[in-house]
Amino acid sequence: MPIRATLAALLIAAAAPALAQPAPAPLAAESCLGCHGPQGAGMAPIAGLAGRDQAELLAALVAFRSDARPGTIMGRVARGFTEAELAAIAAHFGR
Repeated sequence: MPIRATLAALLIAAAAPALAQPAPAPLAAESCLGCHGPQGAGMAPIAGLAGRDQAELLAALVAFRSDARPGTIMGRVARGFTEAELAAIAAHFGR
């Protein structure tokens, strides 16, 4: 029994670093990192995206895209993406 427990602990420990690494951003989300910081964590005064509600992020992107939400550059940025890409961006940062 102690051998099984030891093996299980070793397997869990070996897998931990791989589990701790963030998933790579989809190509569309990579374009956000220049302004919104590493992993979308935010860089003052620009808002962080990471961990926000996925539906909220998608609604904001769609609003920027249609100029319903004012922004300095986000309207132009959001218009460069398809609906599927906007959804992928929101899903990535909404995790």
